[in-house]
Amino acid sequence: MPVPPGAPHPGAPRVTLLTEGTYPHSHGGVSVWCDQLVTGMPDLSFDVLAVTGTGREPVVWDIPAHVRRVVSVPMWGPAAPGRPSRGRERDRLRTAYERFLTALLDPGAEEGFGPALYELARAAADGRLGPFLRGDAALGVLTAVWRRPGIAVREARPTLHDAVTATGLLEHALRPLAAPYPRDGVAHAVSGGVAVLPGLVARERHGVPLLLTEHGVYLRERYLGYRTAPYSRPVKAVILGFFRLLAEETYRRAALITPGNRYNRLWEERGGAAPEAIRTVYNGVDPAAFPPAGPEPADAVLSWAGRVDPIKDLETLIRAFALVRAELPAARLRLFGGTPRGGEGYRERCAALAAELGHGDAVVFEGRVDDIKDAYAAGNVVMLSSISEGFPFTLIEAMSCGRATVSTDVGGVREAVGDTGLVVPPRDPAAMAGAALELLRDAGRRRSMGEAARLRVIEQFTLRQTIDTFRSVYLELSAAEDGSGAVTGAPVGRATG
Repeated sequence: MPVPPGAPHPGAPRVTLLTEGTYPHSHGGVSVWCDQLVTGMPDLSFDVLAVTGTGREPVVWDIPAHVRRVVSVPMWGPAAPGRPSRGRERDRLRTAYERFLTALLDPGAEEGFGPALYELARAAADGRLGPFLRGDAALGVLTAVWRRPGIAVREARPTLHDAVTATGLLEHALRPLAAPYPRDGVAHAVSGGVAVLPGLVARERHGVPLLLTEHGVYLRERYLGYRTAPYSRPVKAVILGFFRLLAEETYRRAALITPGNRYNRLWEERGGAAPEAIRTVYNGVDPAAFPPAGPEPADAVLSWAGRVDPIKDLETLIRAFALVRAELPAARLRLFGGTPRGGEGYRERCAALAAELGHGDAVVFEGRVDDIKDAYAAGNVVMLSSISEGFPFTLIEAMSCGRATVSTDVGGVREAVGDTGLVVPPRDPAAMAGAALELLRDAGRRRSMGEAARLRVIEQFTLRQTIDTFRSVYLELSAAEDGSGAVTGAPVGRATG
C-alpha cells in the first residue's frame, strides 16, 4: 500500500527531540533550527519532549502531522503526585542519593555519579523521587555529606538554609527523569543539560542511541549564569557539580555529538567526549527565504535581532552605540526581538542605561517583528553583541540578506563570518564602536562585505545541507547501533570532524 504524501515512511526511524525552553514553546534561534529540522523531514516520525517552565506555556509553532506527540515536562510548575518510599526501598533511594551528592562534592567519588543517577531515575519513574527530595531525609543526607572531612565547601559552613536551597534546585532539575522517555528510535537532545536526562535514561534502559547537538555550550552558560546568581558557595558547588558531571556523562554516553561549530567541539573534548564521536554540523538557512535586503536606510542605523536576554549583552551594545553617536549624532540603534518571560527587568535595565547615557531617544526596542528580514534590512550594519553563542542564526540570516556585520568573537562566529564581517572581543564597547564606525563610514566596503557574506552562505551554510546531514545521521544511528552506544563507520553527510 503506498504511503500517503507527507506521511512518515513506515521503515524510517522515529526521532524524539529533547528540548529545553525552546521548540515548540518559544521563538528564537534553536527553535527555528528545530522547526526547520522537523518540517524538512516529513517522511520521518517525530516526538517532542519539551522541558518547560510551568507547563502552561502555549505551543507557538505550527506542528506538522508527522509529529506524533508533544509532551511538556515542567520544571517549575506544581509537583507531580507521587508516593513515599518505605523500608528497603527507602534505604536504597537514600543510599543512591548519598552517592549522587558525594559525586558532586568529592572529586574522588565522581565515578559514582552515573550509577546513582540511574538509580534516582528508577525512583522518579515510580513517583518516589520527588516526595523524597521534598522531605527532611534529603536535607539530612546533604548536610551529612557537607560535614565530611575533605569536602571543600565544609569550610564555608553550609547552613540549613543552604541545604534547603540546594535540595530545592536539585528537585526541580531532576524532574525530567520522570518524563516518558523513548523506548526505541533515536533520542536527539538539541542542548545539553536537563533536556538530556530522558535520553540518558532511554540509553541506559533500552539502548536507544543518544544524539547530542549543542548550539551553545550548556555548561559554560551555566558557569556564566551562576557567577552572579544569589546563591552561597555551598549551593553553587552542588548545582555546578551536577551540571558538570551531567555534561561528562552525556558526552560519554552519546552515540554521536554534532556541535554547530568547532569551538563547541573543544569544550566537548575537554569534557570527556571521544574525538571520533564528534562531527561538526553547521546551521543553515534557505538563501531564497533570506534574499538581498535591498537599499540601506538613508541615515546611519545599527540593527540587532534576537531575544532580550543578558547572554546577548545588550548593555555592551548600548555603550558602544553611545560612542558611535558621539561621532555620528544622527545614528540610531534599533533592537528587534521579544523579551522572554522573566526578562522584563533586564530590558528595563538596558533602556535605563540608554537614557542614562543620553541616548534614550535613539535606542528603540522594536519588539518582535513579523518578518525577521525587516530587522536586517532596517540597518546599514547588523550587530551581534553576545557573550556566548553557538552558530547564531541571526548572523547567517543577516549575511544571506547581504548585510555587513559586526559580531563578538564567541562560539562559531568566526567560522560563520570568515572575512565577510568584522569580529571584535566580547564586552568591549570601544572595539565594537570602532568596528561599527569603520563600516558606517565606508559604503563601498559595506556593499562588498555584504555581497561576499551572501555568497559564503550559499556556498557553505544552506538549510538543505543541514537537513540532508541529519537525515543521514538518523538513518546511520538507527541502523548501526550495536548495543554498546558506539557508532561505527565513516562520517556521513556534510559534516566536518
